Amino acid sequence: MNFNNTENPEIMQFCYVSVNNSCRKFAHPVHTQILIYATLCTAIIVTICGNLLVIISISHFKELHTPTNYLILSLAVVDFLLGGFIMPPFMVLTVETCWYFGEFFCKIHYSSAIMLCTASIIHLSIISIDRYYAVCHPLKYKIKVTTSVTFNIICVSWIISAVLGFGIVLLELNLKGIEDFYKHNVYCKGSCVLMQNETSGLLSSLLSFYIPGFIMVCIYIKIFKVARRQAKSITVTIHQSKRIDERRNAESSRRETKAARTLAIVLGVFLICWSPFFLCNIVDPLIHYTTPPLLINILLWCGYLNSSFNPLVYGFFYSWFRKALKMIALGQIFQNDSSMVKLFTT
Repeated sequence: MNFNNTENPEIMQFCYVSVNNSCRKFAHPVHTQILIYATLCTAIIVTICGNLLVIISISHFKELHTPTNYLILSLAVVDFLLGGFIMPPFMVLTVETCWYFGEFFCKIHYSSAIMLCTASIIHLSIISIDRYYAVCHPLKYKIKVTTSVTFNIICVSWIISAVLGFGIVLLELNLKGIEDFYKHNVYCKGSCVLMQNETSGLLSSLLSFYIPGFIMVCIYIKIFKVARRQAKSITVTIHQSKRIDERRNAESSRRETKAARTLAIVLGVFLICWSPFFLCNIVDPLIHYTTPPLLINILLWCGYLNSSFNPLVYGFFYSWFRKALKMIALGQIFQNDSSMVKLFTT
């Protein structure tokens, strides 16, 4: 084979020329590689910078130190890690069609990816429960949802996610029953593929995505039904009374409802971004792993881009985030007592 053929730039090469059982490499034209790299690098920068701004905002301003925002902070850390450590090597794999970082790091890569994706869905589940209590049971909320309880829940969610992510890949539970097929039909030097048997693909998709997603959708529907009834009640109360405490209660209820609506949008974006991949995750084993690798990569990128969208949602719907972003951009957070600045409009 002539590896220096310039007449056809899209020729099949090998990832490792001098290594037996090397994977084939699809050589994209240079201009295509540059375009893909530029696009994916932009997505990575947006993901890292956007979530870093959320982390700095909630960490710095004391007014944002609430149980709900601590959950958002932890979710932003998940998205930040995914953008900083998962997306860059996957970008190289996508463009070069070869994995140059070794088999062990491939396992660490997919273990971390599963851990972070699982952590995302757990965080969104906890946030939906938090919003349910805040809107539907406001009197019980401050008693049951405390800072210490929130921190404990966050720690448990990270531990569960790590055990699931690293346990499945490092113990190769995903390959049980298909070891021979993987060895003879998929594995080669320079590949990094996460294959799952039928049981693993179905259970992981149901437990990590579809069942929690369905439950969260039901919870948010319940929240908005209650919020609608509360809005009507508040309107009647304000017309009947001009007391300041009634107006404060109304403002607090509106704020909780708006937070629930914004976080429901975050959930909706998550479901839209990840549902195609998890559908493919179930179907691919049933059709004997005939899904094109390019399609799987595209679906994975759609899921990863969810981490890019979350800060944009916060910036569009949260006025406190826009104010915090302005102060960070102007360097005002380095001033004395800047952490005490009020970000909410009273």
